[in-house]
Amino acid sequence: MGELEDGHEADPAGRRRRPATVREAKALAHPLRVRILRLCLHRELTNKEIADRLDTTPGTVLYHVRQLVDAGLLVAAPVRTGASGALEKPYRSTGETWWLSFTGVGGESESPPAAAPLAAFQEELGEAGPESVRTFSRFALHLSDEDVAELDRRIVAVLDEFVATDDQRRGRPLHSGLFVLHRPAEY
Repeated sequence: MGELEDGHEADPAGRRRRPATVREAKALAHPLRVRILRLCLHRELTNKEIADRLDTTPGTVLYHVRQLVDAGLLVAAPVRTGASGALEKPYRSTGETWWLSFTGVGGESESPPAAAPLAAFQEELGEAGPESVRTFSRFALHLSDEDVAELDRRIVAVLDEFVATDDQRRGRPLHSGLFVLHRPAEY
């Protein structure tokens, strides 16, 4: 995993991390949209299928799907014939969100828009239950801003390698995770 001249990371297959556009950042600012992207990453789903899975209405899902499509994070898959013979319009995630960097998005903020992914992850973990957790590490470290950047770079580099080669492991069980580093309230 190497860093490119402009400071953006590249995966072994040649993909590179790039700054998120304002439209992409706004699209990722809602937990339901984050969950829709994760659901559609490994299988194509219709509005109704997404709504059933997320226990919401197809109209609500359609609104959020349109936001994701407009941002280029979700695309329409080929129309298919459903079980009842009706035509269905499924969607799939582009997978582009992994390669987005949120540094400096939105002007004054240097942090990624973390609230939506955190809320989405909490909902997913709540649905899966505590028995779904395969591993975790809880820690407290004294780090400078430079140390935080280095830790993030190194962890993301390892994850990039797995993300870039995930298609080679499609037959294995799906796992989801989240790496979060935060400042405790007492500091």
